[in-house]
Amino acid sequence: QVQLVESGGGLVQPGGSLRLSCATSGRTFNTMAWFRQAPGTEREFVAAINRGFWSGGVTWYADSVKGRFTISRDGAKNTVYLQMNSLNVEDTAVYYCAASDLGGRRKNIDDYASWGQGTQVTVSS
Repeated sequence: QVQLVESGGGLVQPGGSLRLSCATSGRTFNTMAWFRQAPGTEREFVAAINRGFWSGGVTWYADSVKGRFTISRDGAKNTVYLQMNSLNVEDTAVYYCAASDLGGRRKNIDDYASWGQGTQVTVSS
């Protein structure tokens, strides 16, 4: 059974940093991604990394986080990370890890079949 388990969320002040982790079990996927959902909004794409991500891979980002967030992976630990720097209040959301067998630069929710339970990130002074 495939499992994606996120961790690393919490409360941080504006300008601060957090690193989220997503541990996968069961099998590997072509593409791993992070999405987020703030209260009253739709779930939105944040960042993704595709095939070869255990030994190298292509990454892509939402414009709102480009230059501030970095997605990466540790093949030995079957874990994907999201390093978030220069956080602001608009980054407050539940962050979800997602996995897909599809290739290409996927940003749509429907392209991802497996999801974690989410981890809360709150940016507040």
